[in-house]
Amino acid sequence: MSAIENPVVFGTEDLLLSLCNSVTKVLNLATQSTIHYSAMVQRISKTCLKPDIGCFVLFDGGFSGLVIINFSAQAAMELYQSYMLNMGMSRDDLASSYTSDDVANVMGELMNQVVGDFIGKVRRELQTHITQNQPKMLALNKQVVLSVDANLDQPEARRVTFYTGANHIFYLELAVDRTEFIKLYDFEPQEVPDPDALIAQAHLASAAPAATAPGAGAAAGASDTEELLKSLGM
Repeated sequence: MSAIENPVVFGTEDLLLSLCNSVTKVLNLATQSTIHYSAMVQRISKTCLKPDIGCFVLFDGGFSGLVIINFSAQAAMELYQSYMLNMGMSRDDLASSYTSDDVANVMGELMNQVVGDFIGKVRRELQTHITQNQPKMLALNKQVVLSVDANLDQPEARRVTFYTGANHIFYLELAVDRTEFIKLYDFEPQEVPDPDALIAQAHLASAAPAATAPGAGAAAGASDTEELLKSLGM
């Protein structure tokens, strides 16, 4: 392991980009639509929950931070309906208002998946560990702005604009302690585990002893028989 002459530095914008990619990856897969984000990022002084639906998650460990997503009613309903329909639900069974508990539960689950994907990338690519709390959702039907205290020592905050497939807007806000990850030596990031491959491997491992046991028992029996014949002088 040799040191790198010009070490790679991974900072706040890199963390933000990784988080944005987790948002698009999870939402694209869940809703079977195209979610994209602006190439421009805003540097903001504080993070806030805003109407119509605000969702936040705190994380801690190797570094601390806060993730907030503020959905407009139109964006929340589009993502909710697309996700539920993609799961096989009937349109007649869907909630009709963004203030419904069902909508809040689905948006909270999607955010949980987003942050979970981000945490996995942090573990594989930055070789550190962070944990998250349960996402909190707040449906606001009035113009109320709430600040969330993440207890950061040197906070840096950013906001990114996202667009749904129908061009509805929602905003991602990230606040983290000012930190940099510096690569000391080259390494290969761990690959994303394939659940299907792990299950298949476990089945093969459990089947192997069962397949070899009869042969092994026969060999042991033959060896014991030979020893008995030898002891009898035969």
